[in-house]
Amino acid sequence: MGHTGLEKIVALQKKTSHIRNLCILAHVDHGKTTLADCLVASNGIISSRLAGKLRYLDSREDEQIRGITMKSSAISLHYTTGGKEYLINLIDSPGHVDFSSEVSTAVRLCDGAIVVVDAVEGVCPQTQVVLRQAWLENIRPVLVINKIDRLIVELKLTSQEAYAHLQKILEQVNAVTGTLFTSKVLEERAEKDAEAQSSCTENDGGDQVYDWSAGLEETDDSDLYFSPDRGNVVFASAIDGWGFSIRQFAEMYSQKMGIRSSVLLKTLWGDFYLNAKAKKIMKGAQSKGKKALFVQLVLDNIWSMYDAVVTRRDKEKVEKMVSSLGLKVMSRDLRHSDPKVLLSAICSQWLPVSQAVLSMVCEKLPSPAEISAERVEKLMSVGARRFDSLPEQTQELKKAFLDCSADETAPVIVFVSKMFAVDSKALPQNKQRPLTQEEITQRRELARQRHAERQAANQRAETPGSADAGGASTPAALASSAVTDALCAQTEALSVKTAVEEDNKEHFVAFARVYSGVLRKGQKVFVLGPKYDPSMALRSLPEGCSVADVLPSVPHMACCTVDSLYLLMGRELEELDDVPSGNVLGIGGMEEFILKSATISTSPACPPFTPLNFEATPIVRVAVEPKHPSEMPKLVRGMRLLNQADPCAEVLIQETGEHVLVTAGEVHLQRCLDDLRERFAKIEISASKPIIPFRETVIRPPKVDMVNEDMGKQQKVAVIHQVKEEQTKYPEGIHVDSSGLVMLTTPNKMATVGVRAIPLPEEVTRLLEDNVELIRTMEQFSLFAREGKTLDINQKILENIQDFKVKLESNLQGRKWRGAVERIWAFGPRRCGPNILLNSVEGYRRPSVWQCLEREKETEKAEIRDFDNSIASGFQLATLSGPMCEEPLMGVCFSVESWDMKLSAALAQQDSIEEDSQPAEQNNDKQSESCEALETNASSAGSNRSRSRVEAAGSSVDCYGPFSGQLIAAMKEACRYSFQAKPQRLMAAMYTCEIMATAEVLGRVYAVLSKREGRVLQEEMKEGTDMFIIKAVLPVAESFGFADEIRKRTSGLASPQLVFSHWEVISSDPFWVPTTEEEYLHFGEKADSSNQALKYMNAVRRRKGLYVEEKIVEHAEKQRTLSKNK
Repeated sequence: MGHTGLEKIVALQKKTSHIRNLCILAHVDHGKTTLADCLVASNGIISSRLAGKLRYLDSREDEQIRGITMKSSAISLHYTTGGKEYLINLIDSPGHVDFSSEVSTAVRLCDGAIVVVDAVEGVCPQTQVVLRQAWLENIRPVLVINKIDRLIVELKLTSQEAYAHLQKILEQVNAVTGTLFTSKVLEERAEKDAEAQSSCTENDGGDQVYDWSAGLEETDDSDLYFSPDRGNVVFASAIDGWGFSIRQFAEMYSQKMGIRSSVLLKTLWGDFYLNAKAKKIMKGAQSKGKKALFVQLVLDNIWSMYDAVVTRRDKEKVEKMVSSLGLKVMSRDLRHSDPKVLLSAICSQWLPVSQAVLSMVCEKLPSPAEISAERVEKLMSVGARRFDSLPEQTQELKKAFLDCSADETAPVIVFVSKMFAVDSKALPQNKQRPLTQEEITQRRELARQRHAERQAANQRAETPGSADAGGASTPAALASSAVTDALCAQTEALSVKTAVEEDNKEHFVAFARVYSGVLRKGQKVFVLGPKYDPSMALRSLPEGCSVADVLPSVPHMACCTVDSLYLLMGRELEELDDVPSGNVLGIGGMEEFILKSATISTSPACPPFTPLNFEATPIVRVAVEPKHPSEMPKLVRGMRLLNQADPCAEVLIQETGEHVLVTAGEVHLQRCLDDLRERFAKIEISASKPIIPFRETVIRPPKVDMVNEDMGKQQKVAVIHQVKEEQTKYPEGIHVDSSGLVMLTTPNKMATVGVRAIPLPEEVTRLLEDNVELIRTMEQFSLFAREGKTLDINQKILENIQDFKVKLESNLQGRKWRGAVERIWAFGPRRCGPNILLNSVEGYRRPSVWQCLEREKETEKAEIRDFDNSIASGFQLATLSGPMCEEPLMGVCFSVESWDMKLSAALAQQDSIEEDSQPAEQNNDKQSESCEALETNASSAGSNRSRSRVEAAGSSVDCYGPFSGQLIAAMKEACRYSFQAKPQRLMAAMYTCEIMATAEVLGRVYAVLSKREGRVLQEEMKEGTDMFIIKAVLPVAESFGFADEIRKRTSGLASPQLVFSHWEVISSDPFWVPTTEEEYLHFGEKADSSNQALKYMNAVRRRKGLYVEEKIVEHAEKQRTLSKNK
C-alpha cells in the first residue's frame, strides 16, 4: 500500500463512523512497538523490511538505547477493507511500570485497545494492570498473542503442545477479565440490595439467605471474553511479519474443502477434528486422541514452514511451498544467508500481520459515534458527584457526547490528557518546505544578478579606467553592490538570531481528542481546570453567554484562542485547519493555560472530565541543584517545563529551599534528569542520592526483645526504673508518669496540658490513608461552619462519609476506644493525615468533626473554648515532624486528657502591654469566638494578627497573642514527649516486587533479595514453561540499583517490576542498647549485624543536618612503625 497523503486523511476525519481510536497495551517487552511498526509499514511510511528493527514510534534517543517505550506517541493510518476506507488513530504506549501514567493518558483518548501478550511469558503483572485500566475506562479490548515463533524456535514445542499452551494463555487472559466483571456485578448488586433494604419496611422478620451468584447469572458477559471463533483474537509473530485470525484460514479452506466458511469459523478453534473417511468435522478430538482442527489445518502449516526455512534450510521444499502459495519471492531473499529474511519475505505476503490486526480492529472495535452512555456519565461525573446531581445544562451535553456530531451548532468538547514537549524544529511551520517553481526561478535570477555585479566590480578594480565616464561609474557600481551585500548579510544575521532564539524555546503540544463539535484554528474556547465547578460558574455567568463575550472571572476557568492544530504522525506533525469530532489531535499554544490535563469547551456548562487513573504513585525523590549557582533561574524554568511535560513527575520546593523532583521509579528518574539536562534546563545539574521517605509511629509494648527473648518481670521493672531515672532528664515544667501521660505547663505558668500517645490499629491507619479526600471535605465544612457559612455537599459524599464513620467505629473497638469516634478533635498532619487528636478533656464538648452528617439533626450548641485552635495547631506541627528524625507521624492517636487554664486580668494586661495594640481595660466576661472563627491554620495566623487584634479588642483573651504561641509550642512538645514515652518505631515505604525467572537462576534472585532486606511472599511456577513467578516485598530504601543487580547476576534472565505498595513498621527498636554479653556479641559495636532502623534513622538525621550520636573513631589501633631491615 502506498503512502497516504494528508488530504486523504483530512477527508477521512470527517466520517466519524469510519474512525477507530485505539492504543496498544502490554507488559514490557511483549512486542507493542514492533507490532506498531508492522502497522505503520502497511501505510508505506517505513519500509516493511525495517519493520520491527526501526521501532519508528520510539522517537527518543534513550528509548532506542534502552529498547523500551517511555512515552505514548500517536500516528494516523489509512486502511481499506471490504470496500470501506477507515482512519485508524493508533497510540503506542509504554509497558514499563514506571511509565504507567503514560498508559492512562493514552487509554482515556481511545475507544478500543489492542492487548498484546507474549506467547511464552503469558499474562504478566503489567498485562493485568493494563486490562484493568482498559476496564476502568470502559474501552473494548482485542487480543494479539505475539511471539509465536518463540514456541517453535526457542521452546521447540510441537504444534499439538503449542495449541495446548495457547489455550492456557487465553484462559489466563479471560480469567483476568472475568474477575473484573464479577467484582463489578457484585458491586452493583450490593448497591441495589442496599436500596431495596432501605425502601422496604424493617418489620418483616425471618432469616435472609444471601445468594451471591444471583446477579452473575442474570447478566450477559459473553461479549467480554476473547475467543478466536468470535474474531477478537489474532495469533502473530510481529518480528517475522506474520499474523492471522481464524477467519483468514476459514475462508482459505472453505474453497479448498468445500465446507462453508461459517462452519469452519465455529470449528477451527475448539475440540473438533476432521474425519477423513466420512469427510465430516466431528467433536471430541481430545478424547479420541485425534489432532484438533486448528493444529491440523493451521499450526502444522506454520510449523512446516519454519522447519523448511529456518531449521533445515531445504531450498527445494521452500520453492515448492512458495509456488503452491502463489507468492513471488525475490531471488536475493532466497540467496540471503540469514533464513529469517527469507521467512519474513514469505510470511509477510502469505499472512501479513497488518491485514489481520487492522481488519479485526475495523470490525470489532467501536467508532467514536458508538460511545456508551455509561462511559459518558462516568467521564462527566467529576469527584464523588453523581451525574444526576449536575446542573440541567450540563446534563444536556450528554446528548452532544452521544451524537458525536461535527455540526456547526454542536458544542465543542475536547479533553487534553497530557502535554508533550516538541523541539521548535519539529513544528511544521518551521520545517523547510519545498520551493515552488516561481520561487526557484526568482532565486536563480537574484543569484545571477549578484554574481554579475561582483564580477563587474572585480574587473573595474583590476583595470583602473582612464576615461572620465569609467571613473565616474565605478564608485556608483561599487556602492550599489556594497549595499546589496550589506542587506543580504543583515537579513542572514537576523534569520540566524531568530532561529537561535526559537531553538531555545520549548514548544508544548496538547495531546487531545475531540468528543463533540469541530475544533478550528483561531477559535476562542474555555479551558476548564480539573477543579472547575460548572454549577458555580453557571450561577455567576450571564445566561446564554459565549466565549467571545467579556465575562467575569470564574475560578479554574480561562478563555484562550486555539493557536494551531496538528495531526500526530509519530515523529512528525502535520498542520490542520480544523478537526471534527471523534479524532485524536495535537493543539499548539496551550502551555500558558494547561498544566497537565484539562477540558476545553465552548460551553461553560461543560464539566471537567474525571481525573486520570494513575496506577503508579510517585515515591522516589531527589534534590536537584545546578553545578554553577548562577544558573539557578534556568533550573527553576527547566523544572517548571518538566513538571508540565511529564504526567507523573512532581516538582516541589521544600521548606529547606531544596528543589525536589518526585518520580515513579528509577528508570523514570533517570529519564527526568536526562530531560532536565538536555532539553528543559540545558545546564549541568547535580542530583542528590534519592531521598527516601519514612514515617514514625509508636507500637504496643513488645513481648520479646531484640534477641527474641521474653521480656520478664525483672526487665519490665528495670524499664520502670529507667523511666524514673529519665524523669530527671526532662526540662522544668514537664512531668511524665509510668503510664505515658505527659503533663506540660507553658512558660508563663498559665496553662497545663496532659497528653497521652496511643498506637492506632493498623486497619484504622489504612482507612484514614484511603479516605484523605473525605477528611478534607469534612475539614472544609467545619471551617465554613465556624465562619457562619454553609458548604453544599452532595448526597453521594455524605453517604461515603457515613460509611467511613461506621468503618472507623467498627475498627475502634474495646474499652479504651469507647466513644472515641465522636470525640475526634482533628486529623493530622495537614488536617487530613493518618493521625488522630482525641478530646478526652472532662466537661469539654466541642463541635464534632462529623458536623456535616449532623446538619439535619438539631444538636445542642457546642461551645468552642478559647485557644482551641492552638491545641489543634500544636498537634498539626507535632505530627508533621516527629522526634526520631523529623519525618511525619503515622498511625498515632494523641489523647488530650487534661487542659487547665489559669487566665487572669494580669495576663490580659500583659498581652496588651506587649502588643501595644489593645486598650488596657478589658472585659473579662466575653468569649473570643469571633477570633476562633477567623482562621483554623496556625501557620497562617500571623497574617491575620492585625485583623484579630481589632475584633478581639473587647474580649477577654487574644487568640493570636504571644500566649497562643506558647500554647502551640507546649502542645507540640507534649505530643513529642508522649510519643517518646512509648516504644517508638520507624516505618519504611515498601515496594511489591514481581520477578519472572527461570529455574536455574532462582537461587541468585533469592540471594539478591535477602541481601537487600527483601521478603518473599510466594513463588509459583508458570504452567507449560520453566518460568517461576516470585512475589516479594522490598523496602524502597534498598531498591536503588536492584533491577540492574538482578539482571547482572542472572545474565538478563530475570527482570523485576517494582510498584509502591504500603508502609511497614520496621520491627527493630532504633534506641535499643545491648545489655548482656550475648547481645553485645551479636549487636554490639564490632558485631556483624547492624540495627537496621538505627541505620535508616541516622542516615535521615545526617541528611537533615540533625545531631547524630556516633563515635568518630571506630576500631582504632595504635600505629606501629616497621623498622627497615638493614
